[in-house]
Amino acid sequence: MARTSAPAKAPDAGYLTPATQPDATQYLPPPPQAGSARQAADDHAFQSTRGLKGGARWALATSDADLSMESLLRSYSCAAGFTLDARKAPRLVALIARMDASERATTRYAKSTWHRPRPFVGNDQPICTESDRAHLATSGAYPSGHTILGWSTALVLAELLPDRSTDILQRGRVFGESRIVCGVHWASDVLEGYVTGSADIAAMHGNPAFRADLDAARTELEGLRQAASRPNAQACAIEHDAAAHSPL
Repeated sequence: MARTSAPAKAPDAGYLTPATQPDATQYLPPPPQAGSARQAADDHAFQSTRGLKGGARWALATSDADLSMESLLRSYSCAAGFTLDARKAPRLVALIARMDASERATTRYAKSTWHRPRPFVGNDQPICTESDRAHLATSGAYPSGHTILGWSTALVLAELLPDRSTDILQRGRVFGESRIVCGVHWASDVLEGYVTGSADIAAMHGNPAFRADLDAARTELEGLRQAASRPNAQACAIEHDAAAHSPL
């Protein structure tokens, strides 16, 4: 496939530069082609999750669609074992915000290169964020940007809270799978979103500023952990059930 242009320069606030930013269009495979086994698997995942509308898993997918810092951190509270309150964790918030800024160039370039239509385009199947339907229909699906940020957040939290790493990484998987349940991404968009997030975080570790910000967030979390409240038990049960019933 012909390249459209060089990857956009990462924002100055980011941890990556044009020289250190991995190019997802080179290490990811192209999106599945019509009639392929990969596309058949994507079709099945989309169709089989439409019946979840109105249930607890649908509600979780709707919540996971909110990428505000308050919602994003709250999504990982059960996995962390204590409430992650963005208002009380400014260093962690700054770290994730800068990670997000770093990853936008990767996401934009990959999406614009492949411009894969989303699964709901051309049909009237439900999605969990109907108000975003028109906007999402104009943006590429591959790879999933929500998954990239969600998985990157999980990787960092697992590093900061290693005794909770299994639960955090499981929640990161579920966060990505919410995009399949929501109906706004194909399963392969999500799978390659995990890969892209991992690549970006690996590259960020080469930046001393990233490592310093990790250390600051670790110290902050240690203090917050001692005083924070326990997460909502019902919400944790829903997340646990979601992890046990993967659409992949």
